[in-house]
Amino acid sequence: MKLDPRIPLGWMFTLCGLLLTFLGYSTSGNTELYGRSLGINVNLWWGLVLAIFGLSMLVAGYRAQKSLEKESGGPR
Repeated sequence: MKLDPRIPLGWMFTLCGLLLTFLGYSTSGNTELYGRSLGINVNLWWGLVLAIFGLSMLVAGYRAQKSLEKESGGPR
């Protein structure tokens, strides 16, 4: 069974995105921290972007893996 590279990359981006989202959510009340970014919680927003990108990579990877297994006649 060959592993689609989108699956481990998807897990990596999803995990990093969730960690960054948690950091942004836990520091959302700190106005001094986000003063340089015009009050925008950059950690929260980019964490969500990374998590969504990672989940889309996971879905694409698992769908491709499933279609390859279906074509070859089952998992090997």
